[in-house]
Amino acid sequence: PYKDLFVKDFSIIERDPEVSIVVETIGGVGAALDYTTRALKAGKSVVTANKELVATHGYELLQLAKEHGVSYLFEASVGGGIPILRPLNACLAANEVDQVTGILNGTTNYILTRMIKAGLTFDQALKEAQANGYAEQDPTADIEGHDACRKICILASLAFGRHIYPRQVPTEGITGVTLADVAYADSCGYKIKLLGRAIREPEGKVCAFVAPHLVSCENPLAGVEDVFNAISVTGNAVGDVMFYGRGAGKLPTASAVVADVVDALKNGVKVHDSLFWQPADPVEGMLTDPAPAAYYVRVEGIAPAVAEAIYGKGHVVEEHFDGCSYFVDSADGKALAEAARKVEAMGGSVKLVLRRLPEDCLLYTSPSPRD
Repeated sequence: PYKDLFVKDFSIIERDPEVSIVVETIGGVGAALDYTTRALKAGKSVVTANKELVATHGYELLQLAKEHGVSYLFEASVGGGIPILRPLNACLAANEVDQVTGILNGTTNYILTRMIKAGLTFDQALKEAQANGYAEQDPTADIEGHDACRKICILASLAFGRHIYPRQVPTEGITGVTLADVAYADSCGYKIKLLGRAIREPEGKVCAFVAPHLVSCENPLAGVEDVFNAISVTGNAVGDVMFYGRGAGKLPTASAVVADVVDALKNGVKVHDSLFWQPADPVEGMLTDPAPAAYYVRVEGIAPAVAEAIYGKGHVVEEHFDGCSYFVDSADGKALAEAARKVEAMGGSVKLVLRRLPEDCLLYTSPSPRD
């Protein structure tokens, strides 16, 4: 019944004075960027669920919307049906955000859940996810961490006030995780989760990264299973708050998109009073976290004694016929990179690195004391 409303020429929408809001659900940064730019310049608000576009061109599109007195809204781009951007920029406005940590991709969380609970291998769990409609036929963006990277970039940009580009964020996926790794984590009271994290260092520097982590079973994030997502925000006044729900799917995403349409109709450009950030700081290299942490490392091609000599203080977790798994008590990114170079120089290779989430991270810490 609506076939007369379909058009093949975007300029018809662009020139139509009765169209005040454009909803973009194309995806990518090709046609979507072109149409979004043209719509904003034509004085039309734009609502999107396109995480890649917002993560890559968010600042310039927000600026363009502000210049033309319209809104650019993207609640659905991060949490799907989970309300996170509006609470972050409005409800938590009195806080200086210190950290954002989240399970940001339902596909990888489903795969890891099935490996943990059903004993499926990575490949088996991926095939099941695809059969159930939880994974694309080309799952690269999900399993390699690119999807989570784009989402943490948007969250970090809003939380810290400066645009964070995906190319600045070190990103690792879950393709290297095996059932042996899952079993070790379980034996020590941990679950393996792919986390996106953005942290404000004490001196003001921002770091962001995506990587598989060892998460204590006592941490609320460890209980987030299947296709569900969870995002925890740490503020200097409120402490830890967590947002939980379905991070993807037609209806949850549509819920967030329609909510943005309503917001644009009600508030128009006023939305930009808070939903805005500044251009990126001039940063060379990646936004790596300098803080030391404990790590689980699986290597091949070198003996356990060699791994111990290279990685230092720690212990061998398991010996394999072609290598070993080693738990490193404490190391920073530079030390890990140097250790990896030494492993390769010895003819070996690093197959997996799991960072342990700090035990006091996101365990509902108390807010900072006030005088």
